[in-house]
Parts: sequence; C-alpha cells; structure tokens
Amino acid sequence: MSDTSYPQTDLNKVKQTRVRATYDRDIVHAILDEAYVVQVGFVVEGRPQIIPMYGIRDGETMVFHGSRKSRFMRKLADGVALCLNVTHVDGLLFGRSAFHHSMNYRSVVIHSVGRLAREEEKARLAIAVTDRFAEGRYADVRGTAANEMKATDFLIVPIENVVAKVRTGDPVDDKDDLDLPHWAGEITVSRAFGVPRAAKGLKAGIEVPQNLIEKYGE
Repeated sequence: MSDTSYPQTDLNKVKQTRVRATYDRDIVHAILDEAYVVQVGFVVEGRPQIIPMYGIRDGETMVFHGSRKSRFMRKLADGVALCLNVTHVDGLLFGRSAFHHSMNYRSVVIHSVGRLAREEEKARLAIAVTDRFAEGRYADVRGTAANEMKATDFLIVPIENVVAKVRTGDPVDDKDDLDLPHWAGEITVSRAFGVPRAAKGLKAGIEVPQNLIEKYGE
C-alpha cells in the first residue's frame, strides 16, 4: 500500500466490475466531501437498519452527531459493525437496448466500527460539523450551549475497509446493436445550490454573510 491508496481487504475487495473500483485516497475523499447524506447500515437484534445521516469527513474519519438518548447513538457506541455508503449519480445512460440502460456514478463504501467522541473532542467536532455548511459559520452564530453539548453525542467512524467505484462514459451496447435506429447517449445529472433566502422574521438590516455569498452566490 502507498500513502495515496487504501489497502485492499476481504471486506472491501470488489468482485463485480472490478475495473470501476479504486482505492485511491484522493478519489475517496473527494466523493465523501461532496456528500451531505451518508447511508449508515447496521444490524440490531438480527434486523438490518439503514439510516440516512448528515455526516462529514474529518481527516481519516467520518463524523456523525445526534441526540445522546437516540437509539442510533446508544447502539453504535457498543461497537456494532457499520457499513457506510455515499453515492452521486452523474448521468442517466440510454442504451440502444433496454438491457444496457445504466448510470454514470461515483460511490464509496466503508466497513468499520465507530466510537463515541470523548468530552474533550466534542467542542472541535461541533465546529467542524457546523462549518461544513460554510467555512467560518460557527464563528458567525451563537455557539453550542453547555446543555446542548451535554445532550449531543458524536460518533467517530474510521475510514477503513473502504473502496470507491466510478463509472463514466457512454452506454456499453452490444456490437450487434450499434446500427439499430434507436437513440443512445447520456443525460447528465447535477446538483445546484439556490441563493441564500432569509428566514421569516429575520431582523431588518442583517445581511447575508460574505462566506455564504462566496459559496452559494447572492
């Protein structure tokens, strides 16, 4: 393993369409950093659970936050095995046959086990989770009160047993279908942010912060 790639393990080794798999650290990080929702899968009392969670990458870990009383935090703090997934759909692919309709996408799967943040870690993580919305946002708002911090837990999940899969390019039609009179191609999919909209009841004279304008526009 080099510093630029994650090791292959029994958990992350791709068996189907291995040509699309990558363990490149930069590619994995870029896919994770673009995500706002992470699908978190685990098994509790023999039943599979999948919960969509707001999560951020913090170095070589993923961080989630929630109520200290929540089932999610209580169960995962016990060392339950986790499977995390992030997927971005970049295009819908139209083949000349029904069988070869597909998608261009970028995805990451992580197999890991989480732990609860220690009390001395929570203040920094609260800033990191908030600043994911816009750099410096935590400094622009009321900070986390002591009772809020006490009621909140942060789950830290190491990025290990990880693999990304990426598909790009045209639909892959059968050679015998290439001359068929059917349209084939791609319709790209993209996400766009809207401009900042003031909340109802916002006091007059409060302008949109410059860091939000820089990230999202006016």
